[in-house]
Amino acid sequence: MSAPELERLPEGLVAPVDDGACDHLPGWRLPALSLPATEGPPVDLSALPGLTVLYAYPRTGQPDQPLPTDWDLIPGARGCTPQSCAFRDHHAELQTAGTRVFGLSTQDTAYQAEAAGRLHLPFPLLSDAELRFAGALNLPTFEVDGMTLLRRVTLIIWDGVIQKVFYPIFPPDQNAAQVLAWLAESNPAPAVS
Repeated sequence: MSAPELERLPEGLVAPVDDGACDHLPGWRLPALSLPATEGPPVDLSALPGLTVLYAYPRTGQPDQPLPTDWDLIPGARGCTPQSCAFRDHHAELQTAGTRVFGLSTQDTAYQAEAAGRLHLPFPLLSDAELRFAGALNLPTFEVDGMTLLRRVTLIIWDGVIQKVFYPIFPPDQNAAQVLAWLAESNPAPAVS
């Protein structure tokens, strides 16, 4: 698969359905776990002050490498590169809205670093290769070709607590715009009593 083919969504993809797998997440305090990052030291999302956007995705493809078996037939699997590119393209707006951005997948940091460099991502990708973060939050996953991959979900976090969950996400290239619209309409900081 060529790089341009990875950056666009093919016609006829099957949209994922809301199976309730993320209904438990709003209000959840993140676990204190450090995750390897493609730039800088490991990141403990629970310790970050203010607003954080974390988009979890199955895996980015690599140019000239085949996609996993029946990838386009798995609801919600295809579109990791377009989703990452959309967060890249909206990054300045997200920063203006006062938030930091991270991507999260189960690929190791070296695999993610290739994608981050090739796609010119201005934010780090975090590796949950051991599924510690996914397991602690009970994030939805699926299996393909012997890999355990995250289903696509985006979390809006304030001071380590999940305020908003986007799940399911389709089409993935619109997710960053959905996050920006929600931030513009909402006051994601919890009320102080």
